[in-house]
Amino acid sequence: MIDIHCHILPDVDDGASHYTDSLLMAKQAESEGIDTIIATPHHHNGRYLNKKVEILQKVEGLNQYLHTEKVNVKILPGQETRIYGEILDDYEAGEIVTLANHSDYLFIELPTNHVPRYTDQLCFDIQMKGLVPVIVHPERNTELLERPEKLYRLVKNGVATQITAASIAGYFGKKIEKFTFDLIESNLTHFLASDAHNTTTRGFKMAEACDLLEKRFGIDTLYLFLDNAELIVEGKDIYREIPQQIKKKKFLGIF
Repeated sequence: MIDIHCHILPDVDDGASHYTDSLLMAKQAESEGIDTIIATPHHHNGRYLNKKVEILQKVEGLNQYLHTEKVNVKILPGQETRIYGEILDDYEAGEIVTLANHSDYLFIELPTNHVPRYTDQLCFDIQMKGLVPVIVHPERNTELLERPEKLYRLVKNGVATQITAASIAGYFGKKIEKFTFDLIESNLTHFLASDAHNTTTRGFKMAEACDLLEKRFGIDTLYLFLDNAELIVEGKDIYREIPQQIKKKKFLGIF
């Protein structure tokens, strides 16, 4: 299994603090059946700056360390970049790294409470560069939760999204859990990942989420997510189903 979103690189953000933490995370990942992790440190979120060249160096160092410790988990480079207007300029300048550093897929993180007005235009511009923006954990964005039609429009126009394993498993609360299920049912999401930061409060939860996915949606849906992660690593286009608007639930028989 491949985890495409994880804060396993040591001493770069609010994930692993040092190599010991990274080792514990890698061992936990291995115990859940994960053999490949795309390390996605925060970038340009107002607190952390992790540019491409630094990420590549740290990924190489962590792979060497895990090999020495006989942990069979491979680390690939990535980046969780907070949305900002100059992201394409910095991509051209070599500061932004795509997932696995050879795919056309680029993580985009929205602010927690809203969707910036320029999001649609920027996602369009990113696609015009031959890249695919992937909005991470949309289920945890307050504005998208209240106005899912905004996410539908983005996905319909070519954006991909990635949901979090802990959201499926209910660790962020029932409201986010339900919205996550709505996204899956409406074909508004394409990847499942851990967004793990440590082995305690923000662990992987991937095995648990996969079990729940299979029980609720069937093996085909589970494999769509698992296969899409593999396609990212292989540098290929992902599978997509036709997106649907999230259906409004009736209340007392009235819309």
